[in-house]
Amino acid sequence: MEIGSNVSEFDYRNSQGNPLNNLLSQSKSYFGMGYRKVINNEKTLFLSLGATYNSYGAIGSESSVDNYFEWDISYLGLKAGLGLKMFELTDLSFYAKVSVASEFLIRGNQTINNDVFNLVGEEEFNNNIFFVRGGISMQYPISNSTAISANYTYGRSVLINSGVSAEKLNLVAHQFGIGFIINLPSCYCDF
Repeated sequence: MEIGSNVSEFDYRNSQGNPLNNLLSQSKSYFGMGYRKVINNEKTLFLSLGATYNSYGAIGSESSVDNYFEWDISYLGLKAGLGLKMFELTDLSFYAKVSVASEFLIRGNQTINNDVFNLVGEEEFNNNIFFVRGGISMQYPISNSTAISANYTYGRSVLINSGVSAEKLNLVAHQFGIGFIINLPSCYCDF
């Protein structure tokens, strides 16, 4: 189980390939839960499968047309990943991890000036997005069956939509979180 802050950016390009200036990232939350299994005899390689809830946001303005805009979107996803134990310092273990996730929009709002629009059903946001993430993790056992971890992950979505207008949008996310790893009752696993 993992919970934390998701600092997200929207990498938007209009049909001419120009970025949207004055677009700032926002900090939202994320939550993940899943199952992790050792897949080699040395107990250094781990497979993880799970579900995620990610919120992303951006805020900005365009002074030339006197516009204010903001996005607040949430996705539910399924994730698969690999973790590699790099080294240990006494009981503190350090890991490198990579994952892929398929995420589906469950809630989304766009605000332009004082008008709020529901993004569910909109082509640019409603399709399934595919996220690739990589990061590092520190893990420390707090009992025989539980460990606590601190995590950092960088992720980027594959192109969300090119659409008819040739606009492009990618999400970029920096995740900072804490997590708990709890051994199942029948597992006498080494962290």
